[in-house]
Amino acid sequence: MAKLLALPRAPTALQPERPRPDAIALDGVSRRFPGGAVALDEVSLAVREGEVFGIVGRSGAGKSTLIRTVNLLERPDAGAVRVLGRDMLALDDAGLRAARRSTGMVFQHFNLHTRRTVAENVAFPLEIAGVPAAERRARIAELLPLVGLEAKHDAYPAQLSGGQKQRVGIARALASRPRILLCDEATSALDPETTRDILALIRDLRDRLDLTVLLITHEMSVVKAVCDRVAVMEAGRIIEAGRVFDVFTRPAHHTTRSFVAEVIGYDVPAATLARLPLPTQGQARRLAQVLFTGPHATRPVVSEASRRFTLDINIVSGRVDEIAGEPFGVMTLAASGAAADVEAAFAWMRGLGLQVTEMDA
Repeated sequence: MAKLLALPRAPTALQPERPRPDAIALDGVSRRFPGGAVALDEVSLAVREGEVFGIVGRSGAGKSTLIRTVNLLERPDAGAVRVLGRDMLALDDAGLRAARRSTGMVFQHFNLHTRRTVAENVAFPLEIAGVPAAERRARIAELLPLVGLEAKHDAYPAQLSGGQKQRVGIARALASRPRILLCDEATSALDPETTRDILALIRDLRDRLDLTVLLITHEMSVVKAVCDRVAVMEAGRIIEAGRVFDVFTRPAHHTTRSFVAEVIGYDVPAATLARLPLPTQGQARRLAQVLFTGPHATRPVVSEASRRFTLDINIVSGRVDEIAGEPFGVMTLAASGAAADVEAAFAWMRGLGLQVTEMDA
């Protein structure tokens, strides 16, 4: 029996890591429900092996339907679905059952059997697959320590916290040694601290077991915490996709911008702007939102600009953070001084590679 904790061999200097192939590829996938409601509208998406890929959208955007098309729990009306190189729509029933064993699914509401212990819940899919009892016990002995539940072997779901229940759900999803983990709103029923713990666990399992993770959520904070790339959905379509850092720092679509604003606070309340002092006579005051990335995220750009161009610069709002391990900062500035000097200061900031977006004063 293969050892669960065996890790993939790291590439050596003589074996440079090659770009990974797609674990999941959707091409022009569409799905309509009875009555004509469009759940998916020509969705194309590629998830590379080994990454954590997030799908974010409001309720009704189509994201849960999308994740269910990956293992054909929802069969699309049009398009192609490939998982680990297999054409899922071309498989017969036996082939589809075999293919589904390569994907594990984690649900929002845990879906545990209340009359089964933790160990029995984890073993359930192995029972259905006809795995002998001795192998099931060995598999449980591997999985429970991985998710931090070795002490809960004989506990029942009613004796567990929400986070512990979801850890059981994750262990159960991993029982058949899948290569892909599908997470459908896996943290939506949890409090913020437990959410952080579960997301850290998912990321750790991805690294330890070389999993590919497709994660559905309506919270951009979840994407920020755990994902490598993200796609934003609206009305059954993908409206924006890319590296998490790029989507957070340069959101192109207004829906994406509203999601990002919930996490990093792009918007400034009108009442805050109204309280700013008026410029003195002969001076101009201009407002700008400045995005700091890379080495400039921690550079004292504001004080440099104030000295260099003889300006009064008020920091109206701001924060410094990390997104996918890269430093990032956003500030709203009110710059007062000679109009030419304010213009020169903003041009200087842009010359440093900063994103400067002027706002209505």
